[in-house]
Amino acid sequence: MSRLHVCSLARVPQVLRETGARSLVTLLDSETPAPRPADIAPEQHLRVALSDIVTAMDGHVLPAEAHVAALIDFAQAWDRAAPMLIHCYAGVSRSTAAAFIAACALNPRRDEFDLAGLLRLRSPTATPNARMVEIADVMLRRKGRMTAAIRGIGRGADCFEGVPFALELR
Repeated sequence: MSRLHVCSLARVPQVLRETGARSLVTLLDSETPAPRPADIAPEQHLRVALSDIVTAMDGHVLPAEAHVAALIDFAQAWDRAAPMLIHCYAGVSRSTAAAFIAACALNPRRDEFDLAGLLRLRSPTATPNARMVEIADVMLRRKGRMTAAIRGIGRGADCFEGVPFALELR
């Protein structure tokens, strides 16, 4: 079964070892160093440089259509032969939004509220970046359901770092 794993930057080496993931999505601002791990082929790594914000702020990169399009394209090109790991700095907001977006893109008939509920079940700390989800909702023609589903699960528990988790895909 195909799986998406989510973790923080600090946990990437451990989660790669434990899961055997061979595809990697890195969602960090351009200033945060995160070299591609040796086990990940260059063509299997997507780095998206954006800030974890939902409204424009000086000195930050607001998530935009190009960022979300790159994520969706990468997810849809994934061969699913091995798991995919998605990470951001804390494993709480950008990465959980990306996992939800990828799951919706890869399962076009799966109910958004089911996927959001599964996300909450797997990660009590997940607080998906609302702007990323809103952009994907339009791009994937989900008619507001992705946005409503994420609003429905609410903000996750406060934490410094999210606990790694996985979402199984059908």
